[in-house]
Amino acid sequence: MDYDTLASNDAIDTAMKSLKERGFLPEVVSLAAEAFSRIKEIIPAGASVMNGSSRTLEQIGFVDYLKEGRHGWNNLHDAILQEKDQAKQATLRKQSVLSDFYLGSAHAIAQTGEIVIASNSGSQLPHVVYTSPNLILVVGTQKITPDLEGAIARVKEYSFPLEDARMKEAGMGGSFISKLVILNREPPFMKRKAHVIFVQEKLGF
Repeated sequence: MDYDTLASNDAIDTAMKSLKERGFLPEVVSLAAEAFSRIKEIIPAGASVMNGSSRTLEQIGFVDYLKEGRHGWNNLHDAILQEKDQAKQATLRKQSVLSDFYLGSAHAIAQTGEIVIASNSGSQLPHVVYTSPNLILVVGTQKITPDLEGAIARVKEYSFPLEDARMKEAGMGGSFISKLVILNREPPFMKRKAHVIFVQEKLGF
């Protein structure tokens, strides 16, 4: 299976239709810079923002922009990293699950509308599944698969080996698929906004 080729326009259209039917807010842009611009349009000044470790967010320039501090947002991730007391840092990390916005990516999205996210620690999952009222996932279209079975296979056969190698190179002992989450739908009664920004560039794993 080729997991590294950008999806066709038909596949993107099908995935977007399925996502809309499941309560998500999908859109597609051509370039990483456009995805970055959309993020800045979506998040209002003063909002609290949390993000997970994401190669995609790094590639589009969001992480560096967040670190610069000129955005007018409440950067909860930076507050956690700045706190050197481990107990206080743990408290801040727990509190961060209540962020107004959470940003990340997905490891695969099926044309049938399911979003698949794998994690080792699981630290991003409370935001993704429940606590943050606004979710923004930026996803390169090479991550679109025909169905849920293919999406899970992509995680196991492609995304995980690359992430495991990256973690080993960083001296962190590798990674594991400790948690695997499938976002099946976003129910209306939750009143959350779950944005999915497809980018027609190869981004992330």
